[in-house]
Amino acid sequence: MNKKQYTFLIAILVLVGFGARLLPHPANFAPIGALALFGGLYLPRKWALVLPLGAMFASDILIGFYSWQIMMSVYVCFALVVGIGLLVRKNKKFHTILGGTVLGSIIFFLITNAAVWGFGTMYTINFSGLMQSYYMALPFFRNSLLGDLFFTCVLVGAAESIQYMYRVKSVKVKV
Repeated sequence: MNKKQYTFLIAILVLVGFGARLLPHPANFAPIGALALFGGLYLPRKWALVLPLGAMFASDILIGFYSWQIMMSVYVCFALVVGIGLLVRKNKKFHTILGGTVLGSIIFFLITNAAVWGFGTMYTINFSGLMQSYYMALPFFRNSLLGDLFFTCVLVGAAESIQYMYRVKSVKVKV
């Protein structure tokens, strides 16, 4: 792909992420984690980070900003998921993509809920409060994991299907 095609693809995917966060959906069932992994798997590094962070920032402008420390933990998590995608890219197979998706969801759960515990006012600042934070967030984790798995399947499935059709088409032309 050339720069113009990357720019177009990124713009479309940012709009998808932006729109999906604005439309009614179950809490945390959103494509941002999948966009981060997809970016790491298929896009150059710069674009890989622009994709999820751009979608998050654009939608946060409309949804509203909140505690900067908690918000920063969310953005850092998505940057880490891009990193997971970059690592998985070197050995892109079904099981490595699945593992990267699950790992990204777990990292997001652990870091963001620790931030809610540490910087929010809902939980006592002790080990019991941290555990309560994780326990109370389990329904959100379930939705995040299911959303990440679903949207990763859609995005990676579409990308791999397009690449496969392109390879088959180019083989037929050569024959």
